[in-house]
Amino acid sequence: METTVIGEARVLATDTALDLIAEIKRDHPDILFHQSGGCCYGSSPMCYPANEFMIGDSDVKLGEIGGVPVYISASQFEAWKHTQLIIDVVPGRGGMFSLDNGREKRFLTRSRLFGGGEACALPDVKVRAI
Repeated sequence: METTVIGEARVLATDTALDLIAEIKRDHPDILFHQSGGCCYGSSPMCYPANEFMIGDSDVKLGEIGGVPVYISASQFEAWKHTQLIIDVVPGRGGMFSLDNGREKRFLTRSRLFGGGEACALPDVKVRAI
């Protein structure tokens, strides 16, 4: 069962990230992101063909960027629930299985703490099945 977070935007993308997403979509029209749990590729957002990555029952859909869904594991969401993720691009090589690999630029997750009204609403964040 897929879950999604309702409320303030949990994930955003820079213009540079949106440009790289559009470039990748020319080769792979149906893609998704899964926020890495910090193993081999640190906190890199991994970009996969949608039909090659199985969304788990405990994965949370944070939202969409450039028309592409972004997921994170429920346990990692719990740790990062006070942050808004901003997907950006920097020079370098992407993760071995990520579609940004070999393009000499890679996706990178930046984050900011929610403040003001968003922080007050966090204890009541709802997760619903879709």
